[in-house]
Amino acid sequence: MKHAVIFDIDGTLLNSAEEDDRLYREAVAQVLGEVRLRPALSDYDPVTDAGILLQILRDNGIDEDARRIAEVKEAFFQRLASFVDRQGPFVEIPGAKEALGRLHRSDLYKVALATGGWRRSAQIKLETAGFDIASLPLATSDDAIERPAIMELALAAIGEEVDSVTYFGDGLWDARACEILGWKFRAVGPALAGISSYDGEFAIKSTLT
Repeated sequence: MKHAVIFDIDGTLLNSAEEDDRLYREAVAQVLGEVRLRPALSDYDPVTDAGILLQILRDNGIDEDARRIAEVKEAFFQRLASFVDRQGPFVEIPGAKEALGRLHRSDLYKVALATGGWRRSAQIKLETAGFDIASLPLATSDDAIERPAIMELALAAIGEEVDSVTYFGDGLWDARACEILGWKFRAVGPALAGISSYDGEFAIKSTLT
């Protein structure tokens, strides 16, 4: 039997959610000016980088112009890279790197990443933090706008039949997507009373078999 284990990134593998939110807002303001934003990015639906930006444009009566969207993305990537250059890489959730590598080396598990962020931002954050993601399937909001669709693409990219799928995520939107897809959900972080460390995980084996 083989099992798929798929991970979100911000707040799940990395302690990056708060700064990611701030830098995203700054990039939007840099390109679009003083637009109206909802109090929290989680107030948007879907909660993905592409989905949030489309809703910001619609909320403010701005045309969904491909050039403008590309400018916001590039501004965000530049701010993210500059932040890492100044402050250093984002810190992993304790044990995340080791757990990811252990699963990837196992014959029992197939691993993939599925994030509501854009691909380039995911790569900047993970690679600078020392994660080896070159051989891992990665689905992002460059591939789809809705989170369940992103997650399904990550699973499809594994390229093998599996007997179960478990998704690690830190947000209510992750839990809801798993309900839609019929996947097992493993909460990470305090918002959903999830794990605070991957040390000792898998122990997860008992929930997958």
